Amino acid sequence: MLKMRRMNDQDNPTDPQAYHADADWFTAENSTFGDRLAGARDASGMTRQQLARRMGLKVTTIDKWEEDLAEPRANRLQMMSGLLGVSLTWLLTAKGEGPDGPDGGAPVTADLRDILNELRQVRSDLVRETDRIGVLEKRLRQVLKETGE
Repeated sequence: MLKMRRMNDQDNPTDPQAYHADADWFTAENSTFGDRLAGARDASGMTRQQLARRMGLKVTTIDKWEEDLAEPRANRLQMMSGLLGVSLTWLLTAKGEGPDGPDGGAPVTADLRDILNELRQVRSDLVRETDRIGVLEKRLRQVLKETGE
């Protein structure tokens, strides 16, 4: 999976040099827990199946963690950080000892940059709408509780 550094306020969005494949690979802003887990696992040379076997888990559990559909418990995090050779803090926050991003400093093409910008916008919209759904569900529960339903 290709990940790019996020633009900052000083970047020019029309400049094709604004994104580089090697910049800020695993920052907290650019990567999720699942991204960091997958990156550390790849850097250690393990497959999902190998990591699952070494941790005594099902591969589907590792899949869910890497896809950010579930999160491991604290005891699993500690074991994972040791197996992958990264700090627990890095897995959780992207700060501390973790693997470097892949090599390659080729600038991203304008087409790829446009796609990345659109994906970033969709992700932002999705987060906002998810928050909105949470608020609506809370209101619905409150109204149902008040009406005795």
